[in-house]
Amino acid sequence: MEFTKIKDLHSKEGQIVSINAWVQEIKGQSKIKFMQLRDITGVVQCVVLEPTLFEKIDKLTSESVINISGMVKKANVKSEEITEKSIEVEVSNLEIISIADSLPILVVEKDKTIITELSKRLDYRFLDLHKRKVQAIFKVQSTIMTGFREFMIKDGSLEVVFPSLIGASSEGGTDVFKVKYFEDEAYLSQSCQLYKQMLACSMEKVFSIFTCWRAEKHNTLRHLNECRQMDFEMAFADDKIVMDLMGKVVQYIVDKVLKENKTELDLLGVSLKVPSVKYLTFSETAELLKKEGVEVGEDDLTGECEEKLGELFPDTIIFVHDWPIAGKPFYIMPKDEKANAILSKGFDAIYKGMEITSGGQRIHLPELLIERLKAKGLNPEEFKEYVDSFRYGAPPHAGWAIGVERLTMLILGIKNIREVTLFPRDRDRLTP
Repeated sequence: MEFTKIKDLHSKEGQIVSINAWVQEIKGQSKIKFMQLRDITGVVQCVVLEPTLFEKIDKLTSESVINISGMVKKANVKSEEITEKSIEVEVSNLEIISIADSLPILVVEKDKTIITELSKRLDYRFLDLHKRKVQAIFKVQSTIMTGFREFMIKDGSLEVVFPSLIGASSEGGTDVFKVKYFEDEAYLSQSCQLYKQMLACSMEKVFSIFTCWRAEKHNTLRHLNECRQMDFEMAFADDKIVMDLMGKVVQYIVDKVLKENKTELDLLGVSLKVPSVKYLTFSETAELLKKEGVEVGEDDLTGECEEKLGELFPDTIIFVHDWPIAGKPFYIMPKDEKANAILSKGFDAIYKGMEITSGGQRIHLPELLIERLKAKGLNPEEFKEYVDSFRYGAPPHAGWAIGVERLTMLILGIKNIREVTLFPRDRDRLTP
């Protein structure tokens, strides 16, 4: 017999089905027992009238794994934990696959005053992932990544993969994780930035979902030491072209989530709209924020600045462009392609009160790139291979990267980025 997923039971009314599932709850009397069973698609109530099965049911614990066979019938169920309320399964056969030990954390939290702390939930993340709300987060995240891939492929981009081990810091910083590499020393990559530029200069449009590591000693709700980025780079493009494309990507992703994850959004209590797009120069942004009583740095926007922009322009992606060159990495093109320029062709995108990306046009001129490396206090010799890659016919190019976890937390209105990371890595956590 084929196995049936719980969400498909409505089409099986009057039929015998077989279901593989986890036991969410058991209730019983002497002559009848009820089970709530859960799979990745939903929760259904099962009724057991056959006394020969009672002994097996009495052995079951919450989150035990079983297989049942039975008839799908109409039901009148009111429990909030049951998603398939109009039908139930009358069980005729039950097989125990795995008995769960006593649970260290609750999977079904009926008493809303008893909330398991996040740190303990993460200690038992493998069990925390049994929760329907937690599963909903990662179903949405899967849609986000799928939407990014779909858009990019339709737009003519090539998906590529990049190395995670590198011989020098990607962005010239010191916040890198060192690893032993045979007799030498290597680093975990902070970014695929330099590699995707090389690829854009040959393959024109490339994208990747890339894992990066940053050894920054922060402990905030929005940062991790290991995260995923949706990276994009395009040849024959400037900052304006890739800003426009990034706005369309995020709109496509949000629209896809709205269409494909209605159940998850409802379960998480999320109200979502496809965002509009707005462009402001850095100077316009600073002037606007100062009128609102928010101080702006000479070449950066604080978290308070980003939050205020989110308040002023809800459901909007705000592209802050013409960014001061001092606040951007060495590879961002100066305005007018002059080494002594004050402004750059770099930008940040702010969505729902938080930066979701930094991007811009890159420097494709080797001598200008060397000047910018020196201006940032970096040794051009350490970037020789990178610089030399632009000596053999490099076109202008531009790109950006969107944090997967950060976009997930903003779309779902979740405050702590660890909630939307399957197995977070920060200063205090390296397990499970």
